[in-house]
Amino acid sequence: MRVVVQGRGGCSRPGGLARVLWAAAELTVTVGVLLLLLVVHQVWWTNRQAAAAAVRRVAALEEAWAAAPGPGPGAAAQPEASAEPSPEPSGPAPAPSPSEAGGAGGAADRPRDGAAYGVLRIPRLGVAVPVARGVDKRSVLDKGYAGHYPGTAEPGAQGNFALAGHRNTHGEPFRYVNRLRPGDELVVEVRGRRYTYTVDRILPETAPRDAGVIAPVPRSAVRPGYGYTEPGAYITLTTCTPEYSSRYRLVVWGVLAGNRSGGRGVVGTAG
Repeated sequence: MRVVVQGRGGCSRPGGLARVLWAAAELTVTVGVLLLLLVVHQVWWTNRQAAAAAVRRVAALEEAWAAAPGPGPGAAAQPEASAEPSPEPSGPAPAPSPSEAGGAGGAADRPRDGAAYGVLRIPRLGVAVPVARGVDKRSVLDKGYAGHYPGTAEPGAQGNFALAGHRNTHGEPFRYVNRLRPGDELVVEVRGRRYTYTVDRILPETAPRDAGVIAPVPRSAVRPGYGYTEPGAYITLTTCTPEYSSRYRLVVWGVLAGNRSGGRGVVGTAG
C-alpha cells in the first residue's frame, strides 16, 4: 500500500518580512484615521462649539442690555488717546503694547480681558459676533469672539477701534471678510449704544508684523499706499490670509458714519 503524505501547500504561515509589511500597513492606516479625526475636530467640531457658544453669548448680552439699558463701560464716543502699537504680533495680526490710555470712564470701568462686552454685526455676511477685550487665542479668539486690541480706541471714539478674529476654525467669524466692499456696514453695539461704520478700504495682503494697520491713524508700514493720513474714527478688522494659513494678514478698514476725516489713500480691493 502506498502512503500519500500531503504537504501544507498554501497554508504555510507567512514569513517574517510579510509580518513586518502587514504591521506597517496597519500602523499607516491607524495613523491616517487619527489624522483624519484630528482634522475633523479642528475644522468641523471646533467650529460648531465656538459658533454655538458665540451665538449664546450674543443672546445673553442682548438680554442683559434689554434688562438694564444704558451706556456700557468704555462705550462713550469721546476722543481718546491711544498708544502707538508695538511691532510685535499677537493673535492673527499685530498687537499693540498694553496702554494705560482709556476711553470714557477710564480703565477702572472697562470689562476685564477676555470678557465679552459688545457685539459686532456685519449685515452683508450675516455675522453677529461677541467683542471681547484682548486678542489672546485661548481666552478670546478660540471662543469665536472678535478680539479688541489693547491700546486701540473704544467703539465710536476718535482713533482706531481694531479687532482680530479667526478666518478658519473656532467659529471663524471673519472667514468671509474678503467679500466686503466699500460702502458695506459694520455695526458695533455696546449696551444701549450703536455705532455704524462704513467699509472704506481693504488691504488684501500684508505682513503679520505690519503694526501700522492698527495705529490710531491706520496706515500700512509695509504697503504705505494703503491707509489714511489724517485723524478720524476708524474700525479695523484683521485676520489671516490665505485661508487655512497664517502667512499674511487681510485688513478691512471702515470709517464711523458721519465722520469721514481720513486722508486720501489707495483704495484696496479684496484679493
